[in-house]
Amino acid sequence: MRPRVTTFAKPVALVAVLSVFSAGDLWAQETAALPEYVIAEFGAPPVVPSGSLSPGLQTAVKMAFVDSVTQSTWGRDQRTALSEVAASGDPRLAWIISDLMRFSNGPELTAALAEAASSLLGKEIAPRNAWGVVTDHLIAWDIPAPPDYLEVKRAIFTNLIPGWERIFVEGDIDWRMVSWGGVLIDDRAYDTTDERCNCIPAADNPEVTSAAEATWLDDDDIVFGIEINGEARAYPRQIMEVREMINDTLGGRDLGIPYCTLCGAAQAYFTDELPAGVERPVFRTSGLLIRSNKVMYDVNTYSVFDTFLGKAVTGQLAAKGVQLEQASVVTSEWGAWKEARPDTTVLAEELALGRDFDFRNGRDAGGPIFPVGDVDPRLPVHEDVIGVVTASGTPVAFQRSAAMVALQQGASIRVENVQLQLDAGGIRAVDADGTDLGSHQAFWFAWSQFHPDTMLWPE
Repeated sequence: MRPRVTTFAKPVALVAVLSVFSAGDLWAQETAALPEYVIAEFGAPPVVPSGSLSPGLQTAVKMAFVDSVTQSTWGRDQRTALSEVAASGDPRLAWIISDLMRFSNGPELTAALAEAASSLLGKEIAPRNAWGVVTDHLIAWDIPAPPDYLEVKRAIFTNLIPGWERIFVEGDIDWRMVSWGGVLIDDRAYDTTDERCNCIPAADNPEVTSAAEATWLDDDDIVFGIEINGEARAYPRQIMEVREMINDTLGGRDLGIPYCTLCGAAQAYFTDELPAGVERPVFRTSGLLIRSNKVMYDVNTYSVFDTFLGKAVTGQLAAKGVQLEQASVVTSEWGAWKEARPDTTVLAEELALGRDFDFRNGRDAGGPIFPVGDVDPRLPVHEDVIGVVTASGTPVAFQRSAAMVALQQGASIRVENVQLQLDAGGIRAVDADGTDLGSHQAFWFAWSQFHPDTMLWPE
């Protein structure tokens, strides 16, 4: 579903920022700071000013990006204003172009925005997939946002997709990286997930069956296995690709379990035993992405969480400093999981809603379908890794294919306090005494962009 550009919440004025460096000095510093592989792939970044916008440019921004939406029109005045923006030489404004471009479904507007972005970035950008190309360059070059960017972005997003008014707020989040995933927000209250929605439908307290009753699953079907306090449960990928979010209770502990199909990452967060005064967060899919990772939020407080790191970044829960602890998720095959844990339960087939997706080997087989910018070149973007954080706080990624071979041959794989072990056809990370360390599998591009200082095994 792609809504039409219709209304804007309110006019926006861009506010001045004091200039610290001359444009040439700033450009030289930014270019020197970028890794060589970024320059090789994307070229040198454009000169980026740090001063305020002139009154005339502020007026042009309002006409091109605000009035065009509030008035549902794209005419001579808007084209003239966009030309003034394009001629400004301020690449920061390309972020606003990118945001509006994501919702554009008309060839005339898309072509005009692509031409303006080309001028600002010094790159020839064709209208076809212009949004992805522009956004990849902005991320890779780390182009700063224009002044009051969140206010502009909030106006665009909240008026084009209903339900985001409480999502787009100040917080510990880089709003430049937030884009629309093409779906609507799931804002159903807790335990009402039997009701259908025009969204990616989370499931609360899902129905489960015994392993013997799960005759619909083939032994080679992929499952995400979790064991808490001796109680095991399998979450079939077929179901998780439909639901993407489960709020469950296992082994006496409450869990929030997001699965990002785009990142190949199923994670399990404990949502109990939180600071005093914090009620259990109930997770939903917002319909937004950050560098191709789903953005989840608590439907009770509308606090946004960094899905990959389990940290509250906006709202009441961010103010209380909520950081969730992870339990390990073992990616395995159903046959191996149930053999290792014959008492396991498994999500009921009905939760798949009659669908049978395989995004990994279908839609996503060619690489990320949303902008991710630059990717650490040490591994291919879709290489599977087992990720974990050591006791010293160091993130470590283990190349799954290499680790699997080594472990099967009897090798010991250790980094600081982390030891890998085979488990039901998959891999988990434990401490020296066997304590679970909250590891999970993910694509390399996702782990490395959310843990940019990660160690990599083997190197």
